[in-house]
Amino acid sequence: MIEKKLLNVTEDSACFVCGQDNPIGLQANFTMNPEACSSHATLQLSADYQGWQDVVHGGIIAALLDEACIYACRCKAERCVTAELQLRYRKPVPVGALIEISGVLTESHRKVWQASAQLKIAGSLYAEAQAKVFIFN
Repeated sequence: MIEKKLLNVTEDSACFVCGQDNPIGLQANFTMNPEACSSHATLQLSADYQGWQDVVHGGIIAALLDEACIYACRCKAERCVTAELQLRYRKPVPVGALIEISGVLTESHRKVWQASAQLKIAGSLYAEAQAKVFIFN
């Protein structure tokens, strides 16, 4: 029998995407704009995160877009987790490119909120996501 437990969400600095103390993580530094309920990060990814030669792995792109959605939601709620993530990859993301990831909270009713995120290089859209985010209060 599987015991059901309430998910205990505790922040630390070991997150693979944003944790500054994770030596193998992305160490993305997201900033939040509480007035716009948005998030933003800029970074370059090395070949350590590639899939095909010279192309960033799609799972890494998904993780960054997911994190952008979470940070946008964190403008209004401290504890939240992704319940669903839908992605659209538009172009391969080259290793070493300066990428910009942004997220925005689009709907905040009840316990499941909506957010969206985009990954751009030099203003051109490379990937985007829509997320449903569960809020813990």
